Amino acid sequence: MALPVADVRSMDEILEQSTARQNFLMLLLSIFACAALLLAAIGIYGLIAYSVQQRTQEIGIRLALGAESNDVRNMVVLQGMRLALAGVAIGLAAAFGVTRLIASFLFGTKTTDPAVFLTVAVLLSAVALVAVWLPARRASRIDPVKALRYE
Repeated sequence: MALPVADVRSMDEILEQSTARQNFLMLLLSIFACAALLLAAIGIYGLIAYSVQQRTQEIGIRLALGAESNDVRNMVVLQGMRLALAGVAIGLAAAFGVTRLIASFLFGTKTTDPAVFLTVAVLLSAVALVAVWLPARRASRIDPVKALRYE
């Protein structure tokens, strides 16, 4: 008895079709996560740049009185990173607090995987450092004479 076989597919095709929805949702989530990281970096940069602009006279006075440009840059970086690290610490505490709620969404990892928490904290801190470094670099290059005339 020779019956025709319909819809012949390989196991790879069946597996790909069965996980297509999860793969699409993971891609979408990754895109949104990257957008959120970019928005956070822009926000930190904007906040620190505005703070440096508001403190132009103060920075000019510091430089006129003999402060090194490295000291000014380090001051701005430290002030910005204090805020960023406080935000990372609060975020980690909140993430630990909601681990039971997100347990059903995780595949292949535990809810309290230390590697994931550490990687996210380091990544966010590195992005914050870059976002703080750029205005701090600009602050260290302020001309004291122009800053003292600045209104």
